[in-house]
Amino acid sequence: MFPDELEAAFQNCPVLYFAYGLCEPHGPQNAVGLDALKAHAVVCKAARKYGGIAAPPDYWHIHELGGYAYWAHSSVGEVERHWMTSVPPWIHFKNICYQIRTADALGFRAAVLLTGHYGPNWEDLKTLTQLIQPYAAVRLYSLPDFEANLPGMDGATGDHAGKVETSLLWALEPDCVDMSRMPDRDDHGPHFAMGANAFEADRRVGERMAEDEARFLGEKARELLEAYEEAHQGREPANRLRTFDDAERVWEEAVLPALGEFKTMNGPPGQEPLPSSSVWSANSPIPKRG
Repeated sequence: MFPDELEAAFQNCPVLYFAYGLCEPHGPQNAVGLDALKAHAVVCKAARKYGGIAAPPDYWHIHELGGYAYWAHSSVGEVERHWMTSVPPWIHFKNICYQIRTADALGFRAAVLLTGHYGPNWEDLKTLTQLIQPYAAVRLYSLPDFEANLPGMDGATGDHAGKVETSLLWALEPDCVDMSRMPDRDDHGPHFAMGANAFEADRRVGERMAEDEARFLGEKARELLEAYEEAHQGREPANRLRTFDDAERVWEEAVLPALGEFKTMNGPPGQEPLPSSSVWSANSPIPKRG
């Protein structure tokens, strides 16, 4: 968008959509980067149809440690290059503090944070926005995309490179799905963490799910705008994150004391350490830092 287009879109609907994902194995049939590709495409669809602005997608997300490392050890295997764009939780979540600061400083009244990456990170994202909200004027809501995808596909709301995610990406970014790359049905892999039911993917069902998700986001954005109006009654908010120092204060006062309890900062309870020979053992256990 050009600056005048951004200004017009803001005046029409001061909602900002953030999309998060990861370059991560998602089967041989899906482009690496599915998580962020689908999340960004969904928020763009919501913004076009219901108003608002989609921020640039953030492809740097959490993996390679804690429960993610155990999952990769069993589901991805010993690969030479995993092509992941991983950062540790304390980097990912501090970046989000600064992103929310930008939304607030620009005067947005609502911000929806959508992650297409699963595992416990989305639960921590909800905790993070709850911790930041008292410091910010912009109304915040965070969710994994499967929360917006109800009832989903045959009752399934989310998976990993299976029929749901493959169908969604196929509908949203058709050049990023190539079903001719699928393995033989009797070859059980693992195939770069491909869901076993990926053979059931259907682009037409993906289109329906994408519409459902965009509608959910549009309705949530409207609720947030109403909450902003109710909270401020046309007055300039007293609490608005404006500076880098403001973002640092939120991090130090609200987030850092709670960070150790974030689920992505802790490995699976009762799990034996990964074998030292595994390519996934280097970052597990998680170093305690912030």
